[in-house]
Amino acid sequence: MIFATSNPHKLEEARAILGPLGVHVESLDELGCKLAEPEEDGATFEDNARLKARYYAQHLGRSCLAEDSGLEVDALGGAPGVYSARYSGVAGSRDVRDHANNQRLLRELAGVPASERTARFVCTLALAAPDGSILAEARGTYEGVIAEQGRGENGFGYDPLLFLPDRGCTSAELSPSEKHARSHRGHALRQLARLLTPELLG
Repeated sequence: MIFATSNPHKLEEARAILGPLGVHVESLDELGCKLAEPEEDGATFEDNARLKARYYAQHLGRSCLAEDSGLEVDALGGAPGVYSARYSGVAGSRDVRDHANNQRLLRELAGVPASERTARFVCTLALAAPDGSILAEARGTYEGVIAEQGRGENGFGYDPLLFLPDRGCTSAELSPSEKHARSHRGHALRQLARLLTPELLG
C-alpha cells in the first residue's frame, strides 16, 4: 500500500503497526514520486485526508492512503485543529516548526487550570482509488491533558505536551511500542486494516 506522506515519523509508525498485520507500506520517496504536495484547504481532518488520497492516487494510477491529523484543545474551541502543523506560522524545518507550535500553544493556555486543559490528537485516514473514489476511511483519537511544559524525547509534534494522566507522563515519554498501542494513528490504522482486502490495495 502506498502511504502518501512526507513525514518520516508517520511512515515509521504506519509500518510498525501495519507490518505485523501483513500490509507492506510503500513511501512516496521509494516510488520516486516528485509531486508537489497538494494544498490542505479542507475544513475538517476528513476533508484533507480525502483530498490528499485522491490527488496522489490519480497522479500515480494506484490506490493511495493519506492521512490528516492534529490536536484539538477544548479550552481553545478545538484549535489548533486542521492548522496544527502550521499553528505558529513559523517556517523552517519540521523540528523548528514543532517547537514554535508548542510554544504558541503554551502561550495560548497560560493561566488555564489543568482541569480545563483537556485535549486529544485526532487522525483520519482515507484510501482512494485512481478514479477518485474513496475506498475506505478510519478515524482514531488519543485523549490527554496539555502539560504546562514539554517533557520527553520520543515522538514528534505536540507529543511532549500531551500529558497522559493514567500513565503520569507525556506522550513523548512513552516508548514507541507503547505509543503505537494507544495513539490516534495506531487506532485509525488498525481500524483501517480490518477493512482492507487485496482488491482495495490493487
